[in-house]
Amino acid sequence: MISELKSPQIRSNDPKVEVAWFCDLCNGDYRYLGVPEGNLRSSFEHCSEIIRTADELGYQNILLPSSYQVGQDTLTFAAAASTFTQNISLLTAIRCGEIHPPMLARTLSTLDHMLKGRLNINIISSDLPGTLKDSKTRYEISREVIQILQQGWTRDQISFKGKYYEFDLPADPVKSYQPNGGPLLYFGGISEDARELCAEFCDVFLMWPETEERLSETMFDLSERAKKYKRSIDFGLRIHLIVRDTEGEAKEAAKSLLSKIDLSRANEVKHRALDSKSAGVLRQDELRKSADSELFIEPFIWSGVGLARSGCGSAIVGTPEQVYEKIQRYIKMGIRAFIFSGYPLIEESKIFAKNVLPQLDTINFAEAQGRKPKGIPVTPLTTGERK
Repeated sequence: MISELKSPQIRSNDPKVEVAWFCDLCNGDYRYLGVPEGNLRSSFEHCSEIIRTADELGYQNILLPSSYQVGQDTLTFAAAASTFTQNISLLTAIRCGEIHPPMLARTLSTLDHMLKGRLNINIISSDLPGTLKDSKTRYEISREVIQILQQGWTRDQISFKGKYYEFDLPADPVKSYQPNGGPLLYFGGISEDARELCAEFCDVFLMWPETEERLSETMFDLSERAKKYKRSIDFGLRIHLIVRDTEGEAKEAAKSLLSKIDLSRANEVKHRALDSKSAGVLRQDELRKSADSELFIEPFIWSGVGLARSGCGSAIVGTPEQVYEKIQRYIKMGIRAFIFSGYPLIEESKIFAKNVLPQLDTINFAEAQGRKPKGIPVTPLTTGERK
């Protein structure tokens, strides 16, 4: 029972939640898992339609992932999307170490100004394509990149000396549009190094689907770690959805999703992703072994997606009422941000937006936490003194 789980200390005690959708930039939108369809490929046109639809439907945020697969480069696509979105924030993934930190900071500053503060950042610490580093090294690099970005957003000078980077530069070229700390940092990862990095620097810890008990244990651990740094963080859940009028129809839709799968082919597709052997994916794979005959790891949480997809491997499956109640259970646990998706992405976004989203009390995190300005902020690119 939720009342018996350990209660984490969270930043946002207000039970309002940020509801985000997912934009497939990385060749992973399907009607039947593992079976590509030409009209669902990660073209600019299809990805643009996904994000336009989510914006029109009232989602507050959308995850733009990063991966070395056929599709759209994350930062390039985000810049283009800034010109045709109106309200939705872009949760833009960056792979730490991929771009020279001062130029990454300048790129993010440009994007934040283009979006007028609708930029959030998803920190990724996985290996760069073609390279292999141990976990400790990857997270050391991420730690340095984050500190450089934050200095640029909050100080007049970037003065940093670390193991991998050393800079003494003026901060004017990288000032963010968002005051009070710059864009919010979202982060996922359950290894020891990942947890410590998030506790020290990040704002929202993103989790992949597990049982409520396991999620609760992770949240409590992260909140205790954050206390050491005199901080509190928020928690988010990245999970798929299958919402139908009846429970039977929802389960049939889940079966249909797997109905044309070639498991050997699906496994190959899954392991194209750089995170396919991460601690979080392996934990989900292990949990699936104890699922029931229909692949449910607990009521309404179906783990079949993970057979053919890396990253997030489970879905909430049920009627609108059942899906809503499950989300409410997560909210009572202390989860305040959700990143949903479903197959195909546009169709499922419409079903959820019609049947469940209007019942949720939503909020934009950047606005609620004082990052997104109400008017035009004073920066070197707006009305600030030009040096």
